[in-house]
Amino acid sequence: MRSLTLLVALFIVAVGMAGVIAPDNLVTVGRYVITPVGLYAVAALRVGIGLVLMLVAPISRAPKTLRAIGAVVLVAGLATPSFGVERARAVLDWEVSQGTALIRIGAALVLTIGAFLAFAVATGREQPGT
Repeated sequence: MRSLTLLVALFIVAVGMAGVIAPDNLVTVGRYVITPVGLYAVAALRVGIGLVLMLVAPISRAPKTLRAIGAVVLVAGLATPSFGVERARAVLDWEVSQGTALIRIGAALVLTIGAFLAFAVATGREQPGT
């Protein structure tokens, strides 16, 4: 489970770095994802990430924090399909209209969270029996 969580953290760090370095490319990917099928895929990904974080929390360096982050991501995943394509597109358009600074700030936050997740899991508690 620790390895899967490190892969999730690496994915989150990569998305954050992409947003900081090339926010326009991140927006382009976002536009491709905003479809009914894309929203369901994002929802499934979020639910999966949330479950992984909640399951790995007990062996991490910050179990309560990981459990809380996992719960937030899980709820976001469950809520994603109800958001709808038009509303998601409107939110993306608003973010783009604010300029790249807003996207970079959000991406830096995502990058920080990913790095924290990697730290919390890579240096976590030893599992009993190992």
